[in-house]
Amino acid sequence: MKDIILLSVVIASIIFNNISSQVPYEDEKVLNSTNNDESKKVKRSDSEWRRMLSSAEYHILREKGTERAFTGEYDGHFENGMYLCAGCGNKIFDSETKYRSGCGWPAFYEALPESVEEHEDNSFGMRRIEITCSKCDGHLGHVFNDGPQPTGLRYCINSVSMDFKPDEEDE
Repeated sequence: MKDIILLSVVIASIIFNNISSQVPYEDEKVLNSTNNDESKKVKRSDSEWRRMLSSAEYHILREKGTERAFTGEYDGHFENGMYLCAGCGNKIFDSETKYRSGCGWPAFYEALPESVEEHEDNSFGMRRIEITCSKCDGHLGHVFNDGPQPTGLRYCINSVSMDFKPDEEDE
C-alpha cells in the first residue's frame, strides 16, 4: 500500500511540474542544438551500452526513463565542479549554473554551449522539451521555461544520467 501511495505522489509531482510549466516554444525550434555533427557522435550498439552502463543508467540514458523525485545523488549536491554525461563523459553543466528548484531533480539554468540537444517530447500526454547529450544522444531530462534569470530556464536532469568531477582546487 505504501508503494502505491508513493508512486501516486511521484506521478502527481511529475504531472504537476510538467503541466504547470508548459508554455509554447517559439516556432517549435530546438533551443540549444548547435552540435549536430554526426561524425563526432559516440556510436555504440545496444549490447555495448548494456555492458558499460548500470541498469539504472541504461534505463534513463537509453530508454528515456526517469528516476524518482528527491532520490537522486545530485539533487542536493552543491560542490564546485563539472557535471558530465554518464554515458560518454561529455561536459554538460557547470556547477555555477546549478540551483535549488524544489522540483526533486538537479536543476540548472544553463547548459554548456553545444553540450545538449533539445527535442520535442509529447509522451504521457504532455508537451515538453527533452534534453539529450550532444555526443551520445543519451536522455538527460527536460528543460522548462520557469527557471531563474539570467536565462529563465530550468534544466531538470536525472542524477543517474550524470557524473560529477570536482574542481581540482576543491579536491
